[in-house]
Amino acid sequence: MNQEYIQPNAWSIIEEGFDPEKVKSSESLFSIGNGAMGQRANFEEDYSGATFQGSYIAGVYYPDKTRVGWWKNGYPEYFAKVLNAPSWIGINVAINGEQLDLFTCEKVENFKRELNMKEGWLSRNFKATLKGGIEIQVDVKRFLSLELDEVGAISYTVTPLNNDVTILYEPYLDSGITNEDSNWDDTFWNTTAVTENGEQAFIEAHTMKTNFHTCTFMESHFFLNNDSLHIKPVTRKKPQFIAFMYEQDVKQNEKFTIHKFGGYTVDRNHSADNLMSAAKEVLAKTEALGFENLLNTQKESWAKIWEMADISIEGDVKAQQGIRFNIFQLNQTYLGKDSRLNIGPKGFTGEKYGGSTYWDTEAYCIPFYMATKDQKVARNLLKYRYNHLEKAIENAEKLGFKNGAALYPMVTMNGEECHNEWEITFEEIHRNGAIAFAIFNYYRYTGDYSYIPEKGLEVLIGIARFWHQRATFSTAKNKYVILGVTGPNEYENNVNNNFYTNYLGQWCINYALENINKVSKEFAADYDRITNKTNIATSELEQWKKVADNMYFPFSEEHDIYLQQDGFLDKELITVANLDKSQRPINQKWSWDRILRSPYIKQADVLQGMYFFEDQFTTEELERHFDFYEPFTVHESSLSPCVHSIQAAKLDRMDQAYQFYLRTSRLDLDDYNHEVEEGLHITSMAGTWMSIVEGFGGMRIKENTLSFEPKIPEQWKSYSFKVNFRNHIIKVNTSHNETTFELLEGNPIDIVVNDKPVTVSMK
Repeated sequence: MNQEYIQPNAWSIIEEGFDPEKVKSSESLFSIGNGAMGQRANFEEDYSGATFQGSYIAGVYYPDKTRVGWWKNGYPEYFAKVLNAPSWIGINVAINGEQLDLFTCEKVENFKRELNMKEGWLSRNFKATLKGGIEIQVDVKRFLSLELDEVGAISYTVTPLNNDVTILYEPYLDSGITNEDSNWDDTFWNTTAVTENGEQAFIEAHTMKTNFHTCTFMESHFFLNNDSLHIKPVTRKKPQFIAFMYEQDVKQNEKFTIHKFGGYTVDRNHSADNLMSAAKEVLAKTEALGFENLLNTQKESWAKIWEMADISIEGDVKAQQGIRFNIFQLNQTYLGKDSRLNIGPKGFTGEKYGGSTYWDTEAYCIPFYMATKDQKVARNLLKYRYNHLEKAIENAEKLGFKNGAALYPMVTMNGEECHNEWEITFEEIHRNGAIAFAIFNYYRYTGDYSYIPEKGLEVLIGIARFWHQRATFSTAKNKYVILGVTGPNEYENNVNNNFYTNYLGQWCINYALENINKVSKEFAADYDRITNKTNIATSELEQWKKVADNMYFPFSEEHDIYLQQDGFLDKELITVANLDKSQRPINQKWSWDRILRSPYIKQADVLQGMYFFEDQFTTEELERHFDFYEPFTVHESSLSPCVHSIQAAKLDRMDQAYQFYLRTSRLDLDDYNHEVEEGLHITSMAGTWMSIVEGFGGMRIKENTLSFEPKIPEQWKSYSFKVNFRNHIIKVNTSHNETTFELLEGNPIDIVVNDKPVTVSMK
């Protein structure tokens, strides 16, 4: 049974009624971020029930020493941890000396939490009866500024309902923070200074090992019935903690409000010895603006994002809520401003998966950012990988590869591999292909070839060298094989000749050869620079081609399909429909041994290859493979339903496409995999966007031209989206009767709709 406590709403995520069992799930679902920092939706006041505290700063991490029972050569020394950062959101609240704590209150009524996605803020309202019988109304609003991305703001109001009371607000900073998922219970932070300056407070701390310097800061202002109020605070200070205590007598029905501003300055953006003065500058700006003006700026910032990124669905509020939640969280996580940053699978919503970057970015996220922002953002994501090329070569060297072969990491913060499950670290090498595919996809979509001679070709050469060396010549098959791998379907480890991996290896080599040839003819200076740097020679290219031309792909004549891997048909082929529902999800119910011997597929694998390289396969081939593999797919990866939705739509199976769309768009909202309390699935949310634009909208690039084959689920009245294609902004609106195309920016453009040419012009 999936959770269904989130209220359907087109623009907001709403929870009504307080349930301690749902607190951790809601902390994930109501998370907020601004690209530079983010936080789970923890309560500002003290809460003694089960909670997962989490505040995170983009790009700040800790190399937690690897913890494995049996060390293997080539293992990374550490597993990168997205660090739980010093907290600035806390406000202890006491009424007549009694601490406000929703877990211990006599009664909590009219509890409502709202994440307003249109305007970018989080609110919470409730009536509480304390043990002493005092009744209060509490109204809270919080946001992280997009405009001033080092600061967040909280408005917290207590109204006594049945008595005159004394209210204590104690805003605080706390750097005594630990991660939920620490391997060795190391101390991640070293606090060096706890400082007050008037009513401003600062905690300076740096991370151990990585030595990121941060300053966490706060300042508060007070209001009684909206009139400004000055209260002299009492300071409470400990080695990793500072609080100001403000006490005020408040009459029945009077509103006592604190506006708390807080955030981080970091040595990624300022000099380490200047962090406190940078924090003071930020606080001066927020004080000049005040809470309401800063909130209005927030609304304007989000309006600009939605102007381009929104997908509107008419007639299906759950589907509408799902896609907007996905788009909102993607923009909270990454805005494309900083090429040093990337998109973590959990974003700022939890600690699982540790590292900042997986192959998800290249496979799923780049299309979203290309189409909803401009090509600079996608280029920054490609530049991130180019900047890590030397590290990718080092990663390959550690595993025994030579001559500049590059293996990009499965999980990374700085280009080094920091994932230490052997079947993934050593074997899930298909991630290398996603890096190359992203370069191809960027050029295909933007038409900007300049990236390849400037940077991309060096990456393609390193990747091709890896595939050439990773393939083995099989005398028995008279073909090149790739042994001991894990494909995207992680429910098969250490298999031989995973179709997706072999296909990517072949394609990467051919794509590198194609671009070496093109750059040699059209960009002579770049070609000379690259060949001097990489020592590439004709004899080496001939060896690559020999591997690509003779790659082995496992195939079943009986079923007329490519096999996931050599031994797939040896399994007991019982479909998911015949699997006892009490056994789901199998990753939580079965031993790993049993999963590996089963036919069950965690996510699209063969079908993932057919999604990437759709032009290389006929629709009949896709249908055959879809019909064979989908019945064995348990979709226990967040990356699975979106690919199936796109392909079901292509095959005109709209009911199936719609069900897969709901699953991908509401994966977290409805907690399909029973794990949302650990954080959200940020990178797969870009796949949700693709399931509408590429699935229902049928958007493709064919022969260098933008093409659409629009379809619509019967549950919807209409849907619309915008794409920025080569600086042309096109709005697509599809109903059951027609699809219209409107050019909002740029010169007239020729597109293809259902295989017919159409010219779209400004009105």
